[in-house]
Formats: sequence, structure tokens, C-alpha cells
Amino acid sequence: MVSEVKVTDRRKPSLLSNTALILVVIALLTLAWQWVNTRQKFNEVEKTLSQKLETYQALNQQSLALAKQAEERSTQANARTVILEQKLEESRDQQDVLQTLYDQLAENREATALAEVEQLLTVANQQLQLAGNVKSALLALQAADKRLEPLNLPRATQLRETLALEIKNLRTLPQVDVMSMSAQLEELAALCATLPLISERQPTLNAKAALQNAADTTHLNAFQKVALPIWDDIKNLVTVERIDKPEPPLLAAGQDFYLRENLKLRLLTARVALLQHDDESYKADLNAINMWLNQYYDGKHPNAIQAFELIKKLAGNNISIELPQLNESMAAVNRYKQSLEKND
Repeated sequence: MVSEVKVTDRRKPSLLSNTALILVVIALLTLAWQWVNTRQKFNEVEKTLSQKLETYQALNQQSLALAKQAEERSTQANARTVILEQKLEESRDQQDVLQTLYDQLAENREATALAEVEQLLTVANQQLQLAGNVKSALLALQAADKRLEPLNLPRATQLRETLALEIKNLRTLPQVDVMSMSAQLEELAALCATLPLISERQPTLNAKAALQNAADTTHLNAFQKVALPIWDDIKNLVTVERIDKPEPPLLAAGQDFYLRENLKLRLLTARVALLQHDDESYKADLNAINMWLNQYYDGKHPNAIQAFELIKKLAGNNISIELPQLNESMAAVNRYKQSLEKND
């Protein structure tokens, strides 16, 4: 009994030691697994950190490159800003110069337009006073008004109003066709230069009738065409004249030249009176011409008949017109010039 107890006591220590050994082994295995696992995780963390560090370094390099580019661009932008400021300053200077030039040009333009208007008014006044040509004066005034139209200024508008009043006054004047009447006087002068004197009228007494007969021979037969010239010659052998009037005055040799020159002089003075709208002198000259033609020239000549018709037509026109002086327009131009001089 004693020996069995002893054996039992011996087995108990060995079991405990084995159990402890197993536990130690298990603990060691657990620690080893944990170390391996921790080591693996550490390696993974290290690897991740290494990758992130590389990424960070790459991003840092990119950031440095971008910062460098930004700095370069900032420098360039600053340089451009400086250049732009310089150009802006130059542009302002140029704008000031251009504004000054524009102001000077506007003043010169206004002065030039005013000078042209003054010249046109002078031409219009000359046409009225020297030539009595209302149409030309109207055209000159309308051209002056057109020249002032681009000037959108109060004083230019006032001058245009004065010109409009002058144009209205001219349009209300009775129209005298001076050019046409002057041409008719020239035609009358040409006719008078071809008229024969009474002492020279024999060859021309039946000139008009001969012309009419010559024009009417187209419907005559052969016998009539032969007999008609013979009959004309027979009629020219005898001249029938009225004797209830005194004999026409005969001019001495060479006096016909002075008569024709006096006719030309009268026609010239009639034209001058026409231009001056002097109705009394104009009609007096025409009456003198009509009297001289009746007294000294062959009134039966076709050109004489035409000349009498022209004289009658010319004498029937009333040329007496009171033409304006355009004083208001000239005074307005002078005031305009004075205002420009004050601004200068």
C-alpha cells in the first residue's frame, strides 16, 4: 500500500510538467504567430508608407515644379503688367493728343466751312446785284446751307435759319428769265446786222414772196414753172409805194456804219438795263431800236419782220424787280466769325 502511493505521487509531477511544457510551447507558438503576423503587418505598413512617401515625393516634386512655373508665370505676368501699364499710359497720352488734334480739326473744319459759306454768299450777292440772276443766287444759298448741315452746332443752326429765310424771300420774287431774254437780244443784234437799208431794198422787196413761190412750185405743171419766173421779173419792173408818208432819209456814204454801231450800242445798253432790272432804260432802248429800224431799214425784209416781232416780245416783259441785298445772311456770317475768334 505504501508502494502504490509512492508511484502515484511520482506520476503527478510528470503530468504537471508535461502540461506546463505544452502550455509553454503553445504560448511560444502563439507568440511566434503574433510576431510573424505583426511583422507581416509591419512590412505591409512599411511598404504602404514607402509607396505613400514615394507618391508624396512625386507630388512634392510636381508641386515644386508647379510652384516654379507659377513663379515664372507670376514674373511674366508682372512684366506684362508693367508693359501694359506703360502701353496704357502711352495710349492715354495718344488719346490726349488725338483729342487735341480732333478739337483743332473741328475748329479748322468749322472755320473752313464758314469761309466757304461766306464765299457762296458773296457769289449769290454778286449774281443778284450784277447779273440779276435769282436762280444762280438760290443755288449758291442752297449750297451754303448744305455746307453747314454737317456742323451740329447751335451757332451753325442759327446761321442756317437766316439762310432759310433768305432762300424763302428769293423764291417769292417774280421770275424773270434774264438768260432767255439776253439770248433774244443777241438774236436781235444778229438780225439787225443783216438788215438792208431802205436805199438798198429794191433787190429784196419781193424776197419773201419769191421764197414762198419757190416753195409752192412743186405742184405746178411744166408751163406754169416756166411762166412763173417770167411773171416775177415783170412784177419787179414796177414798184408801188405809198406817198402819204415823207420820203425816208437817205444816209450819206459811210453813215450806215455809224448807224449800225449805234444799233449795237443800244442793244448793249438794253442788255445792261436788263441785268440791272432797269425797266425804263430797257424799254427806251428797245423803242429807239424799233424807231431806227422803221426809219432807216427795209421793213419788208423777212429779217426785219422777225426783228420787229422780237422787239415787241422783249418790250412786253416787265423786268423791274427789287432784289434783296442778303444783308442778314452776311451779318450772321460776321457774327459767326467773331464768335470763332473769341473762342480762339
